[in-house]
Amino acid sequence: MSARFLIAPALLAIAACAAAPTIADAPSPRAVPADQQAFLDACEDWDDWDKPAPPFRIYGDTYYVGTCGISAILVTHEDGHSLIDTGTEEGAKVVLANIAKLGFDPKDVDTITLSHEHFDHVGGIASVQYATGATVYSSPAATKTLHSGLPSAEDPQAASDHPAFRPLSTLVFLLEGGKSDPVGPKKLKPIVTPGHTPGALSWQWRECEGSDCRWLVYADSLSPISADDYRFSDHPEYLADFRAGLDRLAKAQCDMLMTPHPSASDMLARMKGESGLLLADGCAWYPERIGERLDKRLAEEAAK
Repeated sequence: MSARFLIAPALLAIAACAAAPTIADAPSPRAVPADQQAFLDACEDWDDWDKPAPPFRIYGDTYYVGTCGISAILVTHEDGHSLIDTGTEEGAKVVLANIAKLGFDPKDVDTITLSHEHFDHVGGIASVQYATGATVYSSPAATKTLHSGLPSAEDPQAASDHPAFRPLSTLVFLLEGGKSDPVGPKKLKPIVTPGHTPGALSWQWRECEGSDCRWLVYADSLSPISADDYRFSDHPEYLADFRAGLDRLAKAQCDMLMTPHPSASDMLARMKGESGLLLADGCAWYPERIGERLDKRLAEEAAK
């Protein structure tokens, strides 16, 4: 079954939401950088999860190294690189190849972090950790899944028949809420955003091109999708944590936004625009969009 088929209901739900990004003003028409254009030529919205994609520079020393349908982000530094997400087992091969295509040695990846603990985003984490020797950083809730290869019982999608993935056999460095130090030389700050999964994280860091510095955010999927018999309204503590994470994300400084599924944050459409991935009014529209979907989901549960 195509991964694009699996994601189609989420696409329809997003299309129904009012919240949308405000693109930054550009003084003149922008030529899409050649590496980003190569990605746009190869990929389409809600593309297949394992479809190879060319890597491209996002901003400064941050690069997209994922597939057409699943993001992976490489944040480079002379003292060691950080990788966010690995894709599936098959997608991880694309990620490692893309790192090399950019001229970086995968063995210089010192840290691996993740958005959320589903097989489409971390199914290849054992392979990438083995290839790089990097330390994996995770929330305590996500670590259970990384060491088992299966969703935790608390995951809204636990009964959705996700395939098992090869679990990590190495220890994981635990990130404890807002108490943890930033990760890696570029000081990636974890933002606790549970909801789509119990252990989901978003990430924020600063990148510069000369004197022009921007805040980059890799925000988790956060969509309120679940197994058929799961009701968010039956889990008030989880629901409160979900909303608190959306609030934290809405308050985060953000000039450029990326998400685990590129199309969830309109990435391809924004890349084609005059301002590229730069946003005029930050990224609060994204958690607002998710909040609207959550409200709709709760209303549907109350009507049953």
